[in-house]
Amino acid sequence: MCGIVGAVSTRNIVPILVQGLQRLEYRGYDSCGVAVHASSLEAARQGSVPGGLQRARSTARVAELLEQVATEHIAGATGIAHTRWATHGAPAVHNAHPHFSHGTGADANTTSAGRVALVHNGIIENHEELRAALQARGYVFASQTDTEVIAHLVDSHYSGDLFDAVKATIAELHGAYAIAVVHKDEPHRVVGARAGSPLILGVGQEGSEHFLASDAMALAGVTDQIVYLEEGDLVDLQLGRYWIVGKDGAALTPAQRPVRTVQAHSGAAELGPYRHYMQKEIFEQPRAIADTLEGVAGIVPELFDGAGVHGEPGAAAWRVFKEIDSVLILACGTSYYSGCVAKYWLEDIAGIPTQVEVASEYRYRTSVPNPRTLVVTISQSGETADTLAALRHAQSLGMQHTLTICNVATSAMVRECKLAYVTRAGVEIGVASTKAFTTQLAGLFLLTLALAQAKGRLTDEQEASHLKAMRHLPVALQAVLALEPQLISWAEDFARMENALFLGRGLHYPIALEGALKLKEISYIHAEAYPAGELKHGPLALVTSAMPVVTVAPNDALLEKLKSNMQEVRARAGVLYVLADADTHIESSEGVHVIRMPEHYGHLSPLLHVVPLQLLAYHTACARGTDVDKPRNLAKSVTVE
Repeated sequence: MCGIVGAVSTRNIVPILVQGLQRLEYRGYDSCGVAVHASSLEAARQGSVPGGLQRARSTARVAELLEQVATEHIAGATGIAHTRWATHGAPAVHNAHPHFSHGTGADANTTSAGRVALVHNGIIENHEELRAALQARGYVFASQTDTEVIAHLVDSHYSGDLFDAVKATIAELHGAYAIAVVHKDEPHRVVGARAGSPLILGVGQEGSEHFLASDAMALAGVTDQIVYLEEGDLVDLQLGRYWIVGKDGAALTPAQRPVRTVQAHSGAAELGPYRHYMQKEIFEQPRAIADTLEGVAGIVPELFDGAGVHGEPGAAAWRVFKEIDSVLILACGTSYYSGCVAKYWLEDIAGIPTQVEVASEYRYRTSVPNPRTLVVTISQSGETADTLAALRHAQSLGMQHTLTICNVATSAMVRECKLAYVTRAGVEIGVASTKAFTTQLAGLFLLTLALAQAKGRLTDEQEASHLKAMRHLPVALQAVLALEPQLISWAEDFARMENALFLGRGLHYPIALEGALKLKEISYIHAEAYPAGELKHGPLALVTSAMPVVTVAPNDALLEKLKSNMQEVRARAGVLYVLADADTHIESSEGVHVIRMPEHYGHLSPLLHVVPLQLLAYHTACARGTDVDKPRNLAKSVTVE
C-alpha cells in the first residue's frame, strides 16, 4: 500500500498522476513513482520522444518526483503512479513502485525498459512460492517486494491481451491486492483488479478518458464521476470505453456498477492558517461534531438505517434493535478506543452486554457466536483491512445484524453492513486521527441512546437532556481548545522526556489509552496508559521524577479513588499533569500541574477530555521537530493486515 493513480487518455497525464499522488500524501508513504507509456502520445508516434515504458521513482516526497519527471522529460497519455508504505523490503528506490517485468532470458535486463509495469496495494501471502517458480523459469528479481512477483506473473501469462493476462494472474494470488497494470504492446490500456484493497474507476471527459485510483480524493478536480469497484472486480480501461467483470461464485462475469457523483474537493486538504493538518483537524472538531449531529431532531433507531445508503425501509434499524440482546464492537487503533468508551455507555445507559474486540485478533480465535448480537464496526476510512475481515468472519459465523460507524459513505464498510451511521468529520489528512475519533464517539453515543430507546430504557426527559448536552458539545469544545497555551507549556516539559504514563478510570481509561497513543505516534515518546487502580500492580515501579504521569480527572464517582492514586505517584517523586474538572478541588503545587477543564460533562466528558491530550501530543511533537502529519512507519489508511 498506500496510494494508486492510473489513467488512459489522449493527453499527457503525468501532471494528473503526480497531482493525484500529492492528494494521497496524507495517507503516509516512504517512496513514490510513476510509469507511463510514452508511445501513447502523438508526439511519440512522430518520433520526438522515445516509445515504450518510462519510469521515475523516488524515496523523497512527491514534489521531488515531479522535478525528476520534468528533468527526464517523462510524458505519456497512459500511465500509473503510486505512493508506497513498505511491507516487504526496505524503503529504497529499487523497492519503490511501479515495478517492471523485463521478461526472461536475454530480455531479463533490469536496466532496460520493461514489458509490464504494475503498482499494487496489499500483501500477497503466497509470494515466496510464486517467486521461486518464476525464478526457475528465468525471471530476474530486482526488489524484495511481493509486488514484483505480480508483475512477472502478468508477463508470464501475456500472449497478446493484457486483460486475459491479469485475469490469469489473480487466479494464482492469495492475499489482498488492488493493482493497476500497463503493457508496452498496448499503449492505450490500463487493467485493474481488487480483492481486499479499495480501487475506484473515474469516468473522465465525455467518457474519452478514464482513471483508476485507490481514493476518490486523488481525482478531485479531474472527475467527479466515480465507480466503486466491488470485491473481486477486474476493470479494463481503454480510450472511450471501459468494462468490468465481477465474481459470480467462482466465475468471472460481466458486471454493471453504478456511476456516482462524488464531490471530493481538494480544498478540504488546504492548510489555511494552521501549521500542520493535525492542528487544523483538532480545531475543526466543533464544526465536525456539529455536522455529524446535523438533522438529529430526536433519538430514533432510523438514524442508523444509513441515511438511504442501502435503500432500506425506515424501520430497518428498529427491527434489528428490538431483536438483538448483545453488542460486539470490532475496530483497530484509535477506533478501538472509541469502542471501549462505547462499552461503558451501552452497558450503563442501554443495559446491553457489550464486548469490544481488536479486529485483527477476533477472526483468528475461537469465539462463541450469538445470532442475536449486533456487530458494530468502527472505521474512519471504511476500508480498514483487519476490520473488514473481522466483519466478514462474524457474518460467516451467522451474525447477520451488522452496523458501521464510518466517515466515508461510499466505503466498503458501509456497503457491507446492513445499517450505518456516517459521521461527517470531513477529510482527515493527518495520520494521527483526531476529529474522526470525536465524531465516532458522537455517533456511538447516539447509537447508545437509540438502543436504550428500543429497549424501553430511555424516557422522554432523559432523551431531551442527552440531546441538549450533545447540541452544546461544539460550544464546549471551543472552550477546551482555548486551553492550548497551557498545553504548549506542558509540551515544553514533555519534549525533554522519553517515557510517560497516562492514567484514567472508568469512561476515561480509554481516553488515557488514546492520549498515550497520540503521544507515541507523533512524538516517538514511549507512552503507556493504565486504569489508575492498576498502579500498585506493576506500573508504579516505573514512576520517578523523569516519568511524567498524565491524569484524566473528571468529577465523577471515581474521583476520590483517583486522588488516592495520584498521591501514590507523588509519594514516589512522580510529577503529575492533571486535567481536572473545575469542582474537583485538585490544586497545582510542587510536582502537580493542573489544567482546569471548563465544565463537567457527565457521560459526554470523554469527548472533551481527549482534546487536551491531542493538543499535548501535537505540541510535544512540534517541540521535538518530528514530522507531525506523516509520522515514521505509519500510514493513514491501513488496507493490509
